[in-house]
Amino acid sequence: MQFPTRRMRRLRKTSQIRKILRETVLNSEDFIYPLFIKEELEEGAGEPIDTMPGQYRYSLEDAVDEAKRLEKIGLQSVLLFGMPEEKDEMGTAAYADDGIVQQTVRRLKAETDLVVITDVCLCQYTSHGHCGIVEGNQIVNDETLQLLVKTALSHAEAGSDIVAPSDMMDGRVGEIREMLDNGGFQDTLIMSYSAKYASAFYAPFRDAVCSEPSFGDRKTYQMSPSNIEEALMETELDLEEGADIVMVKPAMAYLDVIQRVKEAFQVPTAAYQVSGEYSMLKAGIDAGYLTEDSIYESLLSIKRAGADLIISHFTPEFLEGNIKEEC
Repeated sequence: MQFPTRRMRRLRKTSQIRKILRETVLNSEDFIYPLFIKEELEEGAGEPIDTMPGQYRYSLEDAVDEAKRLEKIGLQSVLLFGMPEEKDEMGTAAYADDGIVQQTVRRLKAETDLVVITDVCLCQYTSHGHCGIVEGNQIVNDETLQLLVKTALSHAEAGSDIVAPSDMMDGRVGEIREMLDNGGFQDTLIMSYSAKYASAFYAPFRDAVCSEPSFGDRKTYQMSPSNIEEALMETELDLEEGADIVMVKPAMAYLDVIQRVKEAFQVPTAAYQVSGEYSMLKAGIDAGYLTEDSIYESLLSIKRAGADLIISHFTPEFLEGNIKEEC
């Protein structure tokens, strides 16, 4: 048998050769770490999240300390989620000057060099757990926009580098951009959750931030998992309205969406490896069905699909060197 001149296995001969020929590499600056800050927690009393082993709800002090610790080993960016002590129908704690997120932003900007990103939504702050104002059994769009704008502006005033609207209300990026510009925050970036699907993979997150809807679901504002052309339309609209960074959420079940979004628009693209993806991998590893290499492989697939930024609960493990590719 005549072998071809080109032998592909030559490219895989040793670990050193495999390493220098890697097409996709994960770096610390690729990662954004989500931090959950709970208002009534006392310092030193981190609350384990049962559905997300290894993750915690932090007090303000502990969140700042954890961010500082991770910054020392390479963390570049954090994404903040707040849990207020009191909730109401209008989610007023979301845009309070002394809200838990606003306080955390001020501390982080004063004490670290991290890029601080803030989630702009109402679901953690409303008594009904929805991402907008409720009238009857409807989540109303236009009335919600003003509360989202107030929330984003309060984050910018506190010092947030990037505001990240995750609500999926129509027109919110344009309204936020206009308010930021008019308020003197024209340099504050918007990272829009542009293609956010109504996913079963969010279940642990809803437990983590206590945001389970009191009625119905979020399918009238989050996208159907069946649709990809709609994701491209949503992304295009957000860019037209002023988004600087777009996001696909979740990540692993939507790698095709990440790829299409990146190819279509060639703009900074983030992907959120959400709570359910994290917990699924953790459970598989704990049960012995998977090895820890599966974590790196999952993260690599997200970047390979086209994500420039990866929001992941595995960020500390990556920075600590516990997740790495075996060449």
